[in-house]
Amino acid sequence: MKTAVLFDLGNTLVHYFERHEFQTILKQAIAEVQNFLLKKEAFRVSLDNMWHTVKAEDFESSNYQVRPLEKRLMRIFQLDNLAPSSDLLTAMCRCFMKPIFGKAYCYEDTLPTLKELKSKGYKTAIVSNTTWGSPANLWREHIELLGLNTYFDTVVFCRDVGWRKPAKQIFQYTLQKLQLTPQQCVFVGDDPRWDIVGPRAIGIDPILIDRKQSTQHVEKELKPIKNLNELIDKLRRI
Repeated sequence: MKTAVLFDLGNTLVHYFERHEFQTILKQAIAEVQNFLLKKEAFRVSLDNMWHTVKAEDFESSNYQVRPLEKRLMRIFQLDNLAPSSDLLTAMCRCFMKPIFGKAYCYEDTLPTLKELKSKGYKTAIVSNTTWGSPANLWREHIELLGLNTYFDTVVFCRDVGWRKPAKQIFQYTLQKLQLTPQQCVFVGDDPRWDIVGPRAIGIDPILIDRKQSTQHVEKELKPIKNLNELIDKLRRI
């Protein structure tokens, strides 16, 4: 019997941006940091070098180890002398996240589904990567502003563990926090690359949500749900 539902965050519970929009969002995020540093009289890199380094930093590790946003920004803006915990670097991260959080909204089926799951006694968790390895504390503040934090027994971001989905470490860490076995859980997410392969590798049953009914599925038997309203019925059949 399934007793817990683990959720991806972006484009599963909350809409941020579509994959094809990311380059535009990234340019906005970098521009926010640039403007902040200009006001602080701390912007000392040429625009050509800045955008060249942005392009060079726009990748994730092939072994799924997290590449922290702070280190990327230090390289982009040539601020290698900053301590990782410096107030300036923290503020830079907040500026970077401004256009991403500014576009966010909960899907209309998110809160009703979470309320129903809690009323039925399910344990719930968020297990999510963060954009460009951004700090977990900023995301926790964000989900609290959205009113989501009270519905979860635990919230785990890749920065908490040092590994991105689909790496097994982030799922194992979450199971330890919940004190559950993989067989007791399902994982709900929108991206087959992270949200099917990852949980399945450690024995968690995945449920793919395809809100636009546009994902090309390798496995026809996967039978994705179109929205979270279908989740409760799906759980009954597992």
